[in-house]
Amino acid sequence: MPSVMGLLEERERAARQRAEGLQAELQEAEAAWERFVIVRQTVAEVLAEPPAGEEAPPAGVAG
Repeated sequence: MPSVMGLLEERERAARQRAEGLQAELQEAEAAWERFVIVRQTVAEVLAEPPAGEEAPPAGVAG
């Protein structure tokens, strides 16, 4: 019969492995989220540009 401490250590290892897997999955999800944010911002900038052939408003004077 396994000891109580042995059973607890086994469950602890299993929980740690699960937590590590979830942390890796979270990192992947956050990276995908950041890519979507960048893409959305880029699309918004492109859509805000005037159509080709039209003058863009002055950007300002460089100092």
